[in-house]
Amino acid sequence: MASNQPLLAPEGWPFVAGSVVLAVLTTWGAGFWWALPLWIIAIFVLQFFRDPPRTIPTGQRLVVSPADGEVVALGPAKDPATERDALKISVFMNVFSVHSNRAPVAGEVVDVQYHAGSFVNAALDKASAENERNAVVIKTDEGQHVTFIQIAGLVARRILCYTSVGDRLTRGERYGFIRFGSRVDVYLPDNATARVKLGEKVSSGSSILADLA
Repeated sequence: MASNQPLLAPEGWPFVAGSVVLAVLTTWGAGFWWALPLWIIAIFVLQFFRDPPRTIPTGQRLVVSPADGEVVALGPAKDPATERDALKISVFMNVFSVHSNRAPVAGEVVDVQYHAGSFVNAALDKASAENERNAVVIKTDEGQHVTFIQIAGLVARRILCYTSVGDRLTRGERYGFIRFGSRVDVYLPDNATARVKLGEKVSSGSSILADLA
């Protein structure tokens, strides 16, 4: 199943437009070489907010990655939103990753929890407990609970989440965005089977993280 999202994230239009306008005005007023650093910035901003379409895997009980990036944590943990024993899989996004976040499973949103916090390096384990974060809990049609938590980082200072309790999300559906690098933690039932390993690169919406039991 293919996603029909636009090629550029809507969150990026003000930043892209502003950086391009500034580069154009500087080129017009001072010349290209003076404006070159601004064109480089505009290109960086454009690539940061890119949002390419993704092919969403079909099949029963699949869990897809909610973010682009690298798997930096994998193992048993306590789900902080539901207090259940869980399998935790964390994906770290750097500044070159696509930063749209997508639902790892389909189901009904039963809880959304925002927590203020600090902004330590999101690649560190302590970021899961200390940083600003937003948790979404989905109840699947099979009755299983899956929690996915957007976590702000050292540079990322804005978490955007567009879903609320009572909404229904499909697997791979775009539900949020984190500006300028961070991570997403996924807490699955503890009998789920991981399909990824530490250090593996994954893509939001299309890479399979695990199978639910």
